[in-house]
Amino acid sequence: MSDVPEELTKLDRELRGVTRRVEQRIDPGTTALTVSIAMFVLIGSLFLPWTGSALGWQVLSGVEVFGLLPRLFSFTSLGFGLVVSALALATRWWGLAWLAAAGCGISIITGIWAIWSRQTGVLSGGTGPGIGLILTVLTMIVLVGCWVRIAFRRP
Repeated sequence: MSDVPEELTKLDRELRGVTRRVEQRIDPGTTALTVSIAMFVLIGSLFLPWTGSALGWQVLSGVEVFGLLPRLFSFTSLGFGLVVSALALATRWWGLAWLAAAGCGISIITGIWAIWSRQTGVLSGGTGPGIGLILTVLTMIVLVGCWVRIAFRRP
């Protein structure tokens, strides 16, 4: 008879552990497809012009220097839009989903600043924002919407 309470105690501990693990998980559902497509668009935007004739990968690598803001945006958009998003989809951790949402939101701000910096550069004879830069900002907006929706659907 003394074994029964011990077994129940073990079962109770195990169930608490399972509950804790479930609470830390997300279920992206069909939104995961939208996130995956957006991540693919981010990769493709690296091969489009970001400013003048400089492609996104050239801005990212520092081959073409057009100021701090486009390069900062390239790091934040790829860091949060690709790396953190991929980790969040793979691990399904709730904290990473929120980090992806917040990071992509910060990336939108740096992206808008990067576009603004390119537009003000046009006034002084510089190059304006390219289609790749604008497409990347729009893609980050989609990612923020997806990650916030996923994070709020926590079980």
